Amino acid sequence: MTVGITIRPFADGDLEPVRNLWAACSLTVPHNDPARDIAFCRASPAAELFVGVAGGAVVATAMSGHDGHRGWLYYVAVDPAHQGRGWGRQMVSHAESWLRALGVPKVNLMIRDTNAAARGFYAAIGYAAEPRVVMAKFLDQGE
Repeated sequence: MTVGITIRPFADGDLEPVRNLWAACSLTVPHNDPARDIAFCRASPAAELFVGVAGGAVVATAMSGHDGHRGWLYYVAVDPAHQGRGWGRQMVSHAESWLRALGVPKVNLMIRDTNAAARGFYAAIGYAAEPRVVMAKFLDQGE
């Protein structure tokens, strides 16, 4: 029998395990500072970072937030050694429930084009690609 996870909000002391998990899952890139992203999330009443814990260790995460119109998922991760146990589904479901309780009617997420495994995971749990163009601009770098 597979041991389940306990899902709770991020707490002080979780930074290093979460940073290591995100690195192991290739979720960070040079312009994503996990500590900064986590601090920004924790400072917002419209966002929450959830951690999944098994055997006393952080093994999964899902960051969720909303802009007053749509919800968003970020940093959905499961330790590669524990993938395939349904923990990713549990994390996404938990984040969706949190958004639903706030009255958010739709959730979006972005996947790097090179991440075919993530596309397959989200398709398997009911997400579909929509014909949209995502545009971006870094505000902290000169114009």
